[in-house]
Amino acid sequence: MSSSVLPTFRLAVTGALLLGLGLTLSACGRRGPLDAPPGAVHTPQGVIELDSEGRPIAPPGQKKRLPIDWLLD
Repeated sequence: MSSSVLPTFRLAVTGALLLGLGLTLSACGRRGPLDAPPGAVHTPQGVIELDSEGRPIAPPGQKKRLPIDWLLD
């Protein structure tokens, strides 16, 4: 490349990188709380998820440790 094209090329590359960074960090979507998943019902205790037949799904219980868990840790 000739010496007169090099500063223009650097400026173009820097501008493209800054534009890409700006678009990456920009917010997209709506501002506010997250939407409930489809099939969920709002109650004062929180969101209750329903199965395909309209029955509530039980929340997950506490994780119980097993003697063999030390292999996975």
